[in-house]
Amino acid sequence: MRTLTEQLANYAAYHRDRRNIATHFVGIPMIVFAVCVLLARPAFALPGTSLVIHPAWVIGAAAALFYLRLSLGYGLAMTALLIVSLLAASRVAEASTAAWLATGVGLFVVGWIVQFVGHYYEGRKPAFVDDLIGLLIGPLFVVAETAFALGASRELKRAIEAQVGPTLIRRRGAQAA
Repeated sequence: MRTLTEQLANYAAYHRDRRNIATHFVGIPMIVFAVCVLLARPAFALPGTSLVIHPAWVIGAAAALFYLRLSLGYGLAMTALLIVSLLAASRVAEASTAAWLATGVGLFVVGWIVQFVGHYYEGRKPAFVDDLIGLLIGPLFVVAETAFALGASRELKRAIEAQVGPTLIRRRGAQAA
């Protein structure tokens, strides 16, 4: 398994334009929440308990384990964010079928539109096209970029930039190296 630095550097190579990174702060949370919402049905009561589980909890647990294997600190942050998303998604799933689907599908579609606008600025396809693990690294990238903006994880940021270079604003039509 690749390290945290390797995973983020690979993903960051597709995301050096600051406008693209900015769109990821909007689009990725929308997509993650939409997936949680859409997978929050059907719900099953665990026998002998009052606990209710749905596919989103199972997938969320697997994702949390993946993040925790990469990094304890980032893994805990990702797990906390996943729990909040899953709890909120569970509430949305309790609504009518129309409201549940409209929320899930609407956020999913709008989130991807925002993502593709960012990749228009980048002049490069999304990372997941070449490596499906990018679908899991995207949310982690947003959390890491938030940490970088707050002045945390300086060594991780330096290690990533040593491999893929600093962020910038690309001129229209300029292709990534």
